[in-house]
Amino acid sequence: MTLWPEARKFQLPERVGAAGNTIAPIELSVHIAGEGPAVVLSHGFPELAYSWRHQVQALVDAGFTAIVPDQRGYGASAAPNEITDYDLEHLTSDLVGILDLLSIERAVYVGHDWGGQVSWAMPVLYPERSAGAIGVNTPYVAFPGTDMLRLVFTDPEKMYMLWFQEPGVAETVMDAQVRECFDLLMRRAGKPERTSLLDTSGGMDANPFRRLSELEPTGELFLSEAEHETYIRSFEATGFRGGINWYRNLDRNKKMFPDFGVKQLDLPCLMVTAEWDVALSPALAENMPERCSDLEIHMIEECGHWTQQEKPDQLNALMTDWLKRRYL
Repeated sequence: MTLWPEARKFQLPERVGAAGNTIAPIELSVHIAGEGPAVVLSHGFPELAYSWRHQVQALVDAGFTAIVPDQRGYGASAAPNEITDYDLEHLTSDLVGILDLLSIERAVYVGHDWGGQVSWAMPVLYPERSAGAIGVNTPYVAFPGTDMLRLVFTDPEKMYMLWFQEPGVAETVMDAQVRECFDLLMRRAGKPERTSLLDTSGGMDANPFRRLSELEPTGELFLSEAEHETYIRSFEATGFRGGINWYRNLDRNKKMFPDFGVKQLDLPCLMVTAEWDVALSPALAENMPERCSDLEIHMIEECGHWTQQEKPDQLNALMTDWLKRRYL
């Protein structure tokens, strides 16, 4: 049976964030297994620590400690009320707080989707706590601001990140359709007609979340029935507000940390792209060698957005090979 450790509750004390602001205490749910150098895995939207369940056993077998939180706003972790409690200063402070409670000085940070933004931010904001960084689908690039997105999508309802900006709008729609959301999203990708969501020729609608009941699911579900129900039960209990609030800090993050995606990274980095991910296309990582002095890039073929669940064996092989070469 694949190892998936029971969650532990961590009460993080008040601390000062990377921008000098006070970070209030928060309770986080964290899964930990293994011995050896620490590897912290950060999930994206709309996911959970559970999204990394296929990676934990591989990391433990390779000689590493896997640390996998439900990040703030998700699952069994706390979901603060203020939108600004979900900016990058808070999200990175949470990872440092977990390491502090475990008496771990440095870790390799692995992130997928929004978790990738957090993982790439760690060596920018906390270089002294960062041994390495791995991006899964998410490259090390500058934040997209809402102004840039509005230049591409003149109708904000047709770009989910813009539709998410108004408090209460998206969560009202999505909280009432949790099962429909995961029925639609958690499917294997086919070869896409477009290589990127930013290719809007032909009037592409990049917001499935506002019309979940109208869309016909395509592709094979990659979750078992029990796995599918785990996501549904969790988001039926919490709603989507916490995760959506991460998107409401796009412009705030860009203003607070203008060096992100620009500053040179001088630590070991691994980038794993997915051939068929139109949200985070492999093309977005092409210029990463200009900003990462020690970088390997690999692409997983015929893989969509949910790489760690769609192609876990391929991802595990790439990660553990790189980690063992660099840290053992």
